[in-house]
Amino acid sequence: MPNIRDARILILATDGFEQLELTVPRDELRKQGAHVDVATPTGSPIRGWNKTDWGETAPADLKIADARSDDYDALVLPGGVINPDKLRVDPDAMRVVKSFLDSGKLVAAVCHGPWLLVQADAVRNRKMTSYKSIRKDVENAGAHWVDEEVVADNGIVTSRNPDDLPAFVSKIVEEVQAGRHHRRAAAE
Repeated sequence: MPNIRDARILILATDGFEQLELTVPRDELRKQGAHVDVATPTGSPIRGWNKTDWGETAPADLKIADARSDDYDALVLPGGVINPDKLRVDPDAMRVVKSFLDSGKLVAAVCHGPWLLVQADAVRNRKMTSYKSIRKDVENAGAHWVDEEVVADNGIVTSRNPDDLPAFVSKIVEEVQAGRHHRRAAAE
């Protein structure tokens, strides 16, 4: 069982990420001792969206194209409307998401972040949550959607919005420490 202090966690994001959905997991996981990297499409800093307007800039540690699931224990996908909508059509981002899913390592998505899981065909027959406006997208992709602050289904963690971040981060820590999951294929 890995300790969170020994964990390496990757956050995938681009311009338009919901401010708190990147900064809270990044900062809280770092406070608990995890090594957390932020990967962006260009490897350059990205600008957040803070509820109703542009927010702060977040530094990047690497390009998404250079990210490898073998180097990490978990993947975190922040939401916001813009961020996951851009990433779900980015071939490098989807390669990374699918690689984590195939590896059985933890994948955690908040708010609109589950759009990347939908795009990866990874939600069928899974219990999940998301921001309420993408509920039908998640259900139409085959998931059983529930209105709960955090849901874990065999190594895939989802949450609804920034209000759920304390539970989301706690569940990430718990799942990282549980170790790798033998994840059934989404279509099963």
